[in-house]
Amino acid sequence: MMTFYVAGGCFWCLDAAYRVLRGVKSVVSGYAGGHVDSPSYEAVCTGSTGHAEVVAVTFDETVIPA
Repeated sequence: MMTFYVAGGCFWCLDAAYRVLRGVKSVVSGYAGGHVDSPSYEAVCTGSTGHAEVVAVTFDETVIPA
């Protein structure tokens, strides 16, 4: 298994796009960067925390070549 992280706007949209791919084993949403400890979704959405919404995608590299 391999994992990569991607940010691209709303993590709910990224989650849905990756979850349906054959070979993807898990998709976990979270935040990266920023200057606030333990930010809330609402705070991140304001843009004031400096965080990006990201997903961690774990996949089987024998199904999806790395």
